[in-house]
Amino acid sequence: MSDTSLTVIGAGAVGLAIAARLAERFPDIILLERRDHHGTETSSRNSEVIHAGMYYAPGSLKARLCVEGNRLLYEYCARHEVPHNRLTKIIVAMIPEEVAHLEKILAIGLANGVELEMITGEKSRELEPNVPAVAALFSPNTGVISAHGLMDTLLQEVRSKGATFQSSAEVVGLEKKEHEYRIDINTPAGVESFTSERVINAAGLECDTIAGLVGIDLDAAGYRLHYCKGSYFSVASSRTGIVKRLVYPVPTAVSLGVHALVDIAGRLRFGPDAEYLKERGLDYRVDMEKRAAFARGVRRLVPSLAEDDLSPDISGIRPKVQAPGEPARDFIIRDESDRGLPGLINLIGIESPGLTSCLAIARYVEDMMDGKTA
Repeated sequence: MSDTSLTVIGAGAVGLAIAARLAERFPDIILLERRDHHGTETSSRNSEVIHAGMYYAPGSLKARLCVEGNRLLYEYCARHEVPHNRLTKIIVAMIPEEVAHLEKILAIGLANGVELEMITGEKSRELEPNVPAVAALFSPNTGVISAHGLMDTLLQEVRSKGATFQSSAEVVGLEKKEHEYRIDINTPAGVESFTSERVINAAGLECDTIAGLVGIDLDAAGYRLHYCKGSYFSVASSRTGIVKRLVYPVPTAVSLGVHALVDIAGRLRFGPDAEYLKERGLDYRVDMEKRAAFARGVRRLVPSLAEDDLSPDISGIRPKVQAPGEPARDFIIRDESDRGLPGLINLIGIESPGLTSCLAIARYVEDMMDGKTA
C-alpha cells in the first residue's frame, strides 16, 4: 500500500489550486515545494494581471482555460476577499498601421468568447489622456490581483482540508514502481523517500527536470524548457497617476510587450521585456543598463514620461517550451499513461496566462484524472 494516494509537486499558483481542489477527494494528499515558502518564483514575479483571453488561438488550452479562469478567479476573489481590482485594459494602436493588428486580436477575442470592444482614438484618449492612441481595444474584464494574497488563501484552503504541505522539499528522484511512484526528496534533514499512487507535476521552472527524472525523453516529448526573463521598471510616485488602467501595445511574437500596469497598491510599473537566457538560472537582478531601451518603449505609450522617471523593479522568469524564434506553443497538460506512466500528469510550460488560469487548470486536471478530457 502506498504512503499516500496523491502527490502534487510545486506550490506555485497552479500547484496550490490543484491541491486545494483535490484535497477533499484525496485527504492524504501531499503538496511539495522546493523553496522555503510557497509561490516565490514565476507565480509571484509577474504582472499580476487577470487576463481576459483575447490573445490565444481559439480552441487552445490557453484560450479555454484563461477565459474560464478569468470568471472563476473573480468569483474566488469575491468569495474569499482576495485583493483584486477590475481595472479594465486598453490595447492601443499608436500608428494607423497597427489598427489591423487590433482587428485580428478582436476577431480572436470574440471567437474565444471574450467581451471586447474596438474604440476610436478619441474615446481611448478620453480613458487615458496621456496615451496618444489612434485606436484601441477596450477589455472590461481585465484586472489585477494580489498573487501572494491568492496563494496564501489557496494554501490556507489546502491545510484546512487536512492536506500536508512540505516546503524545503526538492524532488530529486521519481521512479515508477508496479502500482506506485517512489519519490525522493532532499530536505534540510537529508534525503527522504515515500511512495504515492499518483503524481501531478506542477513544478513550474523545473517541470521538465521532474519529467526527466521518471525517464521521459524531454526533446522527443517537446518538454524541454527555455528560460525567458522579463524585467520591470517602476515609475516615480510623483508620476503614478499618469495612467489609470492597464495599457498594452500591440503584442510581439515573443510577449505581450512592455505594458503599463497599475498594481493593487496603485503603483505604476512598465514591463516585462523578453530576454531568453543562455543558461538556466534564477538571476533576478534588473540591469540598470536596460533603462534607456525601456524608456523608449515607455515613451511610445506615454510620451510625457522621461527616462529619469524609471527605476529598476522586479524581474521574473517564464518557463517557455518554445525556443527563441519559434512560434508560441500551448500549455501542455498531459496524462502520461501511454508512456507507461499511469497516474502521472505533467504540466509543462505553464507561463502566462497561468496565474489567471490556475483555478480552471485545477478543474481540467481533475477532469483528466476522471477521464473526462479529450
